[in-house]
Amino acid sequence: MSISRREFARLLGIAGMAGMLPATGLAARRQSEDLYQLPAFGNVRLLHITDCHAQLQPVYFREPNVNLGVGAAAGQPPHLVGEKLLRHFGIAPGSAEAHAFTYLDFNTAAERYGKVGGFAHLKTLVDRLRDEFGREKTLLLDGGDTWQGSGTSYKTRGMDMVEASNLLGVDMMTGHWEFTYRQQEVLNNIDAFHGEFLAHNIFITEDALFEGADEYIFDEDSGRVFKPYSIREMGGARVAVIGQAFPRTKIANPARFIPDWTFDIYDDELQLLVDHIRGSEKVDAVVVLSHNGMDVDLAMAARVSGIDVILGGHTHDGMPKPSVVKNAGGQTLVCNAGSNGKFLGVLDMDVANGRFKGFRYRLLPVFAEQLPADPAMVKLIDQIRAPHLDWLNEELAYADEMLFRRGNFNGTFDQVICDALRERNDAEISLSPGFRWGTSVLEGQKIRMEHVLDQTCLTYPETYVREMSGAELKLILEDVADNIFNPEPYLQSGGDMVRVGGFDYVCDPFQPIGQRISDMTLDNGQPVDAARTYKVSGWATVGSQSDGADIWDVVADYLRDHKVAKIAKLNTPRLKGAAGNTGLADYSA
Repeated sequence: MSISRREFARLLGIAGMAGMLPATGLAARRQSEDLYQLPAFGNVRLLHITDCHAQLQPVYFREPNVNLGVGAAAGQPPHLVGEKLLRHFGIAPGSAEAHAFTYLDFNTAAERYGKVGGFAHLKTLVDRLRDEFGREKTLLLDGGDTWQGSGTSYKTRGMDMVEASNLLGVDMMTGHWEFTYRQQEVLNNIDAFHGEFLAHNIFITEDALFEGADEYIFDEDSGRVFKPYSIREMGGARVAVIGQAFPRTKIANPARFIPDWTFDIYDDELQLLVDHIRGSEKVDAVVVLSHNGMDVDLAMAARVSGIDVILGGHTHDGMPKPSVVKNAGGQTLVCNAGSNGKFLGVLDMDVANGRFKGFRYRLLPVFAEQLPADPAMVKLIDQIRAPHLDWLNEELAYADEMLFRRGNFNGTFDQVICDALRERNDAEISLSPGFRWGTSVLEGQKIRMEHVLDQTCLTYPETYVREMSGAELKLILEDVADNIFNPEPYLQSGGDMVRVGGFDYVCDPFQPIGQRISDMTLDNGQPVDAARTYKVSGWATVGSQSDGADIWDVVADYLRDHKVAKIAKLNTPRLKGAAGNTGLADYSA
């Protein structure tokens, strides 16, 4: 009996999992190669990336072991981690996909499968999938958070990623961290972008309109700053793509950078827009390219009818399969494509005569060692990085254990940042934002300046030292917890809990605001006194600019002095009410 090349590759993968083949080499290579052999389906192919956070080079990125779901989201994607995620999606333990989608045995599996992402490897995969399906029937969509997150993006004000996106061939994008550059810088970057920047939910403020700052708005009648949607004819069908930028940008990030624009979910406006497109544009499919966050996308899919697919981002959830949401108009697929250039979503659709008749979806891990680097992209990346290599490549210390960020509470790299703030600024307590971007460093690996920048590189990096009362500290924790654990998705803003140094606390995510945080205790065992003031150091203030040193310099100085990044204590909270939650695994505090 003969077997196909694909069947042979699957057998090799199974044999490798059973220990019949070496942990590296042919088994890993064959299994990864098989991931990229996709039979064509339908007449339209959408390729989707999101939240790459300016990672041009291949990276390590550990998925979370804590991603708690509350309310209706409990037990549902994306709030699945580790073995629970594998069981839900039918992924074989020990496989390449198991490594890509979970934190399980990460250090060992990362050494076996290598780094992920990198725009040169991503371009090879994108070009292959376009050529196999037909370029005229394919779109590459970028969900945003593309221009921020690395040293070179900071130095070039995001233009490095505009150039890389142009070469990659991005057709349409929306945004979030893009708006943490100055307003004119955003417009300059969009002007240099070869694709279309879409955002139906960004409007000019009344004050700006009154003052005459309307020369750049897309539509004077509606007040929309950017083009809300685009329609492409492809594969004999008309496909509409609507842009949904992050709705809470001016709350989560400095409003002072973009004073003339206002953001929100605006699902009533979205419904009107979908109805118009369906009624007047005679399209066969409606797609929303979203940066809401997956819980918000799921809620929006239930409330707004007429959308066939939401391709989502912001919360960095890599989901192997779409969620299907029923609504008044039928149903909507909700997909989320992870982060850091680690995944490429591939949605093949059969659409015609105004009907969405079927689909095939794969979220492909981008294993850099299994995809040859595109020479043109390598050349561009080398040119971008060349002026900054001395800065990026400085070796600061060794990692005593794996350093990572992603998860609802302190990751090990977060703790390094918090410890650096306390030591360098002689503070009792430190606070660090709960950002979800930031790459991972394997145990024993050298920590370079580039790794620190991957964790800290934003456009408001200044640190601060100030007095705060215990009551103020609790108020901060309660406020952030409500942004994450509010059971109403529209009141969530994504991200994770503020990271803390110097104290622990108890967190009950399932209580209402004001009752989630208790038993705040300093590392020396003393309770945090609501009436007492404490010396607190932190960074990334949203309301006004601080006057301290840039956070990456603070962390780099700390690592240079210590030589080895050792974590004496991880300040993670003790949880209440979370036992059995599918978003919690291997957690102790």
